[in-house]
Amino acid sequence: MQEIKILSVNISEEKGTVKKPVEEITLNHNGVMNDAHSGPWHRQVSLLGKESFDRFSVQAGRKLSFGEFAENITTHGVELVKTSPLDRFVGENVELEITQIGKECHGTSCAIFKEVGNCVMPKEGIFARVVKQGSIRPGDVLQYVPRVLRIQVVTLSDRASRGQYTDRSGPRIVEILNDHFEKRPRNIEVETTIIPDDAANLSVLLEKAAYEEYDVLITTGGTGIGPRDITVETVKPMLDKEIPGIMEMIRVKYGANKPNALLSRGVAGLMSDTLVYTLPGSVKAVNEYMEEILKTLEHLIYMRHGLDVH
Repeated sequence: MQEIKILSVNISEEKGTVKKPVEEITLNHNGVMNDAHSGPWHRQVSLLGKESFDRFSVQAGRKLSFGEFAENITTHGVELVKTSPLDRFVGENVELEITQIGKECHGTSCAIFKEVGNCVMPKEGIFARVVKQGSIRPGDVLQYVPRVLRIQVVTLSDRASRGQYTDRSGPRIVEILNDHFEKRPRNIEVETTIIPDDAANLSVLLEKAAYEEYDVLITTGGTGIGPRDITVETVKPMLDKEIPGIMEMIRVKYGANKPNALLSRGVAGLMSDTLVYTLPGSVKAVNEYMEEILKTLEHLIYMRHGLDVH
């Protein structure tokens, strides 16, 4: 587990101005007490790594003081720009959850921008909200705890569950997920299960995923109109919120040239805090559906946690 060391803690009384180092800051439910940027929003605390700070000091052509980029906390030890929303920094007295990487540059309204014509915070600064309230001072150490997305893949197939048929669609979903997240600063854990086309078995897995707060559950198989196709009938009543646009768009996109694609009854939605997607059982369909699902998957996860990340 990586650590970050706190080099400086900084406060400003007005927005758009540099922050001044102080001996200690207190984090409460609104962010940094007595700081102009505190409030009931997702960018309560700003952080900037010395790694970024040093690079921009060279560009600025002078030695810059901690707080000049309007960061509340200056750190060392982890490239903050390579972290992700929902990752956490955990200390003995405090805990922060990352909510945003970078921000919109306010240009001429920013003090540092006026001086050098550029600013590092919009590119490499990060923002967090307070999870555990307490105090931070220079010299404190926080543990960097990356958020691991937990995903369950369920294959519904009578034959595959009896060993009469080799499941190919489930492993293909896992392969696509691994390829996708390998390119991102995000770790995932994927659990796979093969069950018969049985509503009771599927209901148990759905309830377990919701109770254990899995981020995503993806099923493959059972979305047609055959007598054993029970996936949609089982999943749909358990959703708290349906997300119809995803599956409708997929059906229209591929059904325009292949009418059989219109026959899948797959649904997507939210069950407690778990996103659920029901895919057809063919590898070809899995490829098509996952290509579209992954375009919005992380955004939906962030939305569920109250983050407006674009």
